[in-house]
Amino acid sequence: MFSYEFMRNAFAAGTIIAVICGIMGVFVIARNMSFLTHTLSEIGFSGAAFGVFAGWAPLNGMLLFTVVSSVIVGQLSARSERREAATSAISALFIGMGILFLSLANKNASYATSILFGSVIGISVSDVRQMLWLSLVVLVVVFVLYRFLKFDSFDHTGARVKGLWTNALSITFLVLVALSVSVAAQIVGSLLIFILLTLPAATAKYFAHTVGGMMVLAIALALIGVWSGLTLSYFTNYPVSFFIAAIEAIFYFVALGWQRLQTAE
Repeated sequence: MFSYEFMRNAFAAGTIIAVICGIMGVFVIARNMSFLTHTLSEIGFSGAAFGVFAGWAPLNGMLLFTVVSSVIVGQLSARSERREAATSAISALFIGMGILFLSLANKNASYATSILFGSVIGISVSDVRQMLWLSLVVLVVVFVLYRFLKFDSFDHTGARVKGLWTNALSITFLVLVALSVSVAAQIVGSLLIFILLTLPAATAKYFAHTVGGMMVLAIALALIGVWSGLTLSYFTNYPVSFFIAAIEAIFYFVALGWQRLQTAE
C-alpha cells in the first residue's frame, strides 16, 4: 500500500487533517458552531469550483471563499433567532454558485464528485506541503491564543465580563475554522468536512474532563478514522469519505451509549 506515492501522500495529508480537526473541533463544539462547519462546507464547494473555473488549484479557490465568507456568515448568524434561516439561505446560494462555476468551466460530474467527497488519488506532494503550512499557521495562532480561546469558548459570558476582546477572538476563530475546512476538504471533500470537525470532539467530551484531554482524545479518534478509512478504501476501492464517516459515527454512538450507562448508574 505504501509503495504507491499517492497513498503516502494521502496518509501524510490525513495525519495533518486529523490533528487540525481534533484541536479545532473542541472549540467548535464548545462554541456550539457545528452549523458553521456545515455552511462552510457548501462555501468550500463553491470556492473549489470557482478555482477550477478560474484555472486555479481548487484549494486556493476554497481558501479564498471560506476565509472571506466565514466572517460574514458568523456575523449574519450571530443572533440565534435568525441563525437557521441565514445558514439555509447562504448554503443554498453557494451550492448553486458551485454548480454554476463547474458548468461554466465545462467540467464533468467527476470533478464535482472529487470536490464534494475528496480524492485520495489527486493529492500531490505540493498539496501536502501547502496543507502543512496552512496547518502550522493554525497551530501557531491557536498556541498563542490558547488561554484566551479556551476562556471565551467555554465561558463566553465570563470572558465578556472580564473585558476580554471577544469580538476579535471570534473573528480570528472563524478564520481558523475556514483554514481548517480548506485543509480537511482534501481528504473527506467539502460536503463531509463537518464530520471530522465535530464528531471526534463531540465524542471526546464524554470521556475527557479537561480541554487538553479532549483535544488529545479528539485527535486520536480522528487519526483512527482517517487512517482506517484510507486503509479500507485502498483494499475495497470504496470511497474513503464513507469509511471515515461511518467510523466516526460509530465512535459517537458508542460514546452516547456509554454516557447513558453512566447516567443509569
